[in-house]
Amino acid sequence: MTDPSKLRDIVIVGGGAGGLELATRLGDTLGRRGRASVTLIERARTHLWKPLLHEFAAGSMDLDHHALPYLAQARWHHFRFQLGSMDGIDRARRVVSVAPSFDEDGRELISRREIAYDTLVIAIGSSTNDFNTPGAAEHAISLDTPDQAELFHRRLVNACIRANSQGAPLRPEQLNVAIIGAGATGVELAAELHKTTRELVAYGFDKIDPEHDVKLSIIEAAPRIIPALPERLSAATEDLLAGLKVQVLTNERVTEVTADGVVTASGKKIPAELTVWAAGIKAPDFLKDFGGLESNRINQLVVKQTLETTRDPNVFALGDCACCPWPGHQPCVPPRAQAAHQQAFHLAKMFRRRLAGRPLKPYVYRDFGSLVSLGEYSTVGTLMGALVGGSIFIEGLFARFMYVSLYRMHLYALHGTAKVALDTLARMITRRTEPRIKLH
Repeated sequence: MTDPSKLRDIVIVGGGAGGLELATRLGDTLGRRGRASVTLIERARTHLWKPLLHEFAAGSMDLDHHALPYLAQARWHHFRFQLGSMDGIDRARRVVSVAPSFDEDGRELISRREIAYDTLVIAIGSSTNDFNTPGAAEHAISLDTPDQAELFHRRLVNACIRANSQGAPLRPEQLNVAIIGAGATGVELAAELHKTTRELVAYGFDKIDPEHDVKLSIIEAAPRIIPALPERLSAATEDLLAGLKVQVLTNERVTEVTADGVVTASGKKIPAELTVWAAGIKAPDFLKDFGGLESNRINQLVVKQTLETTRDPNVFALGDCACCPWPGHQPCVPPRAQAAHQQAFHLAKMFRRRLAGRPLKPYVYRDFGSLVSLGEYSTVGTLMGALVGGSIFIEGLFARFMYVSLYRMHLYALHGTAKVALDTLARMITRRTEPRIKLH
């Protein structure tokens, strides 16, 4: 076991759900008492819960109302925040290199620097995997970051303004949205867009008929949508989407994305003015063999059940960028928000043991099920665990409550019960004086 006196500098790279929760817990326990110095490195200035990005993209949530400044969170919870992107590591010297940061005009804000660590946690999440499909990078938008969600929403509003102001009939692809991938993100985005496009049109776009002019399509390579859910719930979701007039195409692999649509392997061309790529994930490319650490084919760092990387006991990884063993199941713990939440909670406890010179305990993933929200129309999913005696299907209002509670759990981990309760009450009041959707 490493000398506990040499473990005091804990550096966490990545301020997503897992990374920020871990920094907050460690700051409140170790940083506050001076037992360790906790530093969070993150390239963005504010935090947003990634599972909500489809709602920001559709316009049903405003980014400004849900963004949490890292500087403020660091001040409140006794850790340091460093703005920047890690782009290198020297494991012998125990330092990470952070790339320069620039402002909107291209001027350097912070120069390249090195940050020393005794214990390093890599929690930089994942990004959409377009499998190098021709045209995807140029013509499709992914929903991995708030900036991408904001870009999609801005283009959606602009598309409505353009269509409403032109005199000629709409082009075949105009006001059509193609969503590639029928996992949770793709299905949730389609349902949310069905609602928000109709509300958007109601704000003065009188030349657009949302029932006929706005067309939504989901293209999925697998035989059915949302394969993470049981087949019964997948079929029920597809029926609901059909009732919303969302076109669902399964067993259709996308081979090309163009400026005006999507081409599949069967030769179909789906016209679309806006295309969203929501199929597949991978860890950032630079993690491939990063610093000599072991990685898999989608660039995830391979870790032990203790969440230590296989080649360095002083480097840990959690969340979507980590391939953590799941004994008796598939090779890795699935990349879900609940896994990142559990791993952050586990490491916060284990680092206290580590500082005390005690051995680490293995992390065991607890699958509490999957939920998919179809906005105001429905929520479906499964609950799993000893409490329900195995697994049960849930849908409707109770499922919606469980879905919302996942976000509340994340907020509780960051702020505590009192602040979350007050913020929720304040949002309930102010929401009544605002437009139901974001209009810009």
